[in-house]
Amino acid sequence: MRLIDTHTHLDFPDFDPDRPALLANARAGGVERMVVLGVYQSNWQRVWDLVRSDTQLYAAFGLHPVYLDQHRPEHLTELGDWLTRLQGERQLCAVGEFGLDYYLPELDRERQQALFEAQLQLAVDCNLPALLHVRRSHAVVIATLKRYKLKRGGIIHAFAGSVEEAREYHKLGFKLGLGGAATWPQALRLHKVLPQLPLDSVVLETDAPDMAPVMFPGVRNSPEHLPQIAQALAGIMGIEVERLAEASTGNACELFGWPLTS
Repeated sequence: MRLIDTHTHLDFPDFDPDRPALLANARAGGVERMVVLGVYQSNWQRVWDLVRSDTQLYAAFGLHPVYLDQHRPEHLTELGDWLTRLQGERQLCAVGEFGLDYYLPELDRERQQALFEAQLQLAVDCNLPALLHVRRSHAVVIATLKRYKLKRGGIIHAFAGSVEEAREYHKLGFKLGLGGAATWPQALRLHKVLPQLPLDSVVLETDAPDMAPVMFPGVRNSPEHLPQIAQALAGIMGIEVERLAEASTGNACELFGWPLTS
């Protein structure tokens, strides 16, 4: 079984004690490639240094809405500079993580929207996919994406929306990221949605170190857990895990422009 983890934060200090062993274990379990996402200006260099140390890691850079108070106007300019400078580099795969978070009331929605749209424009200008954080904001995100029309689409990270929202994203060229949260027993609505998703719309992810699946409660999440996540999701979807693995890996390769063989 060959897998791709489309959403990790492997640069975080949580992994400093055992990162090489973790990567080796993940690959032994079939996780061939992993995407590491930048979330604020001060971690972009750390992300890039990490992916440059391993040919099967890939980088995305963005300004995450949860860190809104840390972002400065010049950081958006710097993000554009990073993406322009690295354009054409094999290990640059997307703009992200960015998006809209309406769950946390302290995050100013107008500032979020301005930052969201600016980064969508960077994705358009650089012809890169967008890796999006969308929390309780599907309607606004979908409406905004319809205006920007990204040629290469992207991924809706930790998708937990409705079948109708899934269809809208699919029409816009976006894949739906499924990971540990979709295995939680309290995700009852999502468990009804998953069997209705077309297989060409899904990719797998962990969000490591966050959102550990139900079979690893209260521990640091890791790409090592992706095979078990895939098994659990396949069970909810009513399909064989090999079929989900093949589809999700093919979808990720199509989105990022990677060859199917690593």
